[in-house]
Amino acid sequence: MKVDLAKEKKFNKLINVVSVVIPLVVALLFGVKLPNVEPLRFLPPIYASVNGLTAILLVVAVIAVKQGKLELHKKIMTGCIALSLAFLVMYVAYHMTSDSTTFGGEGPIKYVYYFILITHIILSIVIVPMVLRTFAKAYLQQFEAHRRLAKFTFPIWLYVAVSGVVVYLMISPYYGN
Repeated sequence: MKVDLAKEKKFNKLINVVSVVIPLVVALLFGVKLPNVEPLRFLPPIYASVNGLTAILLVVAVIAVKQGKLELHKKIMTGCIALSLAFLVMYVAYHMTSDSTTFGGEGPIKYVYYFILITHIILSIVIVPMVLRTFAKAYLQQFEAHRRLAKFTFPIWLYVAVSGVVVYLMISPYYGN
């Protein structure tokens, strides 16, 4: 298959821009508190559930592709990207209307929590360009390159999705305290 270098170059530029803009915008919006807006305290269990659903669908998508169900794989992966975007919007909305919650655990569990939280945050930034590049390779029908990237993208994305649920479960007793 002939590679359309111009199209790939455009994708790469867009991916680079999006990969820088998303973390910057999230960081900036984290510092913004909307005045006179009711805190959206109902969102954390919803966006944690979205992370959980994303994790499940990532596994189902891998099973589908291994079974040769390429159209199903494509639909599920597109859905996972949409779910990740929905998570991001809800997460930012929550933090723009609510104060951050402090983890109240003591002893070794506190270190476990912060390890999971920090790796989750770092990898959630790293995964954005990885997902977009992996998706672009499939879109451009560069399936061998797509498979090579997906071998790294999948476990990191799965970790980010699962660790997001774990972070929520660990901090949920401290919401509203």
